[in-house]
Amino acid sequence: MECRLCTAGGEWWARGMGQIGGGFSHESEHDLALMVTDFLENGNSGGADSWCSSDSDSGLSDLALLADKISFSKHSVAQYESDLLSVVHSLILSIKDADLHCMKLGPCNISCIRFSLVKLLILSGYDAAVCASKWQGSGKVPGGDHEYIDVVNYNNGSSDCLIIDIDFQSHFEIARAVDSYDRILNTLPVVYVGSLTRLKQLLQVMVEAARSSLKQNSMPFPPWRSLAYLQAKWHSPYQRQFEPDEQNLSTNNFPDHKQCSGHLKRLHSSLQTEIEADRLLKPINSDSKWRLKHDRRRHSFRAL
Repeated sequence: MECRLCTAGGEWWARGMGQIGGGFSHESEHDLALMVTDFLENGNSGGADSWCSSDSDSGLSDLALLADKISFSKHSVAQYESDLLSVVHSLILSIKDADLHCMKLGPCNISCIRFSLVKLLILSGYDAAVCASKWQGSGKVPGGDHEYIDVVNYNNGSSDCLIIDIDFQSHFEIARAVDSYDRILNTLPVVYVGSLTRLKQLLQVMVEAARSSLKQNSMPFPPWRSLAYLQAKWHSPYQRQFEPDEQNLSTNNFPDHKQCSGHLKRLHSSLQTEIEADRLLKPINSDSKWRLKHDRRRHSFRAL
């Protein structure tokens, strides 16, 4: 896997897809807003009367197959990924409101939680950083930016990167989702920890699941749900930061920052629910060694 790193304040490098030419347009949010408006006005052929929230027979079958793909993908997880997953869960649950001291100028967008987690990972001996990716719009793919965490794993003179996204499920939330889509969404990890290869597999499945759900509701498939747009979040040129820029440091007394405290509470609650649900699966399958082994592997990938 290609994983070229960039120090804070350095140049932008691409991960896995090559560097995108040209500078980043700061009007990406405006571009996306225009695309959404154009899509709703000109691309939405399905009327409101055709919308529904239940599964059709054919759609249910399609989504069941996609759920099987997720389950199948859970059978092989590298030990390093599994170990890092456990560490990340423990560190996130240890973060307190008092640790959330930093924010960007303007909306924080939970950057403070990412930097708090990176600080704890570094203290635990990991080469971790917050990655700020940016990309330009191209064709039907709107430009944008995204923040996530990466951890560099050095092994026998080579290195590869593992991705940590602390708000993973939110990338796949769609309007008027059918019930089976919501069930697939809930099988995804609250926090993704894993390789770019595994991430791409999940993205492919979720794109097809979203397409199936939208089709059942006679809703068109928007460009910001495409695989190209989703991949851009983690594959685009990025910059690694080990701590926030000093000029952006602030206290947690700003209104925009207070939402991070609520997000941290929800993150803790969701993680604890997920961990407990995984624990409850083990006794159910204790009568079969093969099933127990299978569920252990499934547990490992589910949290990835």
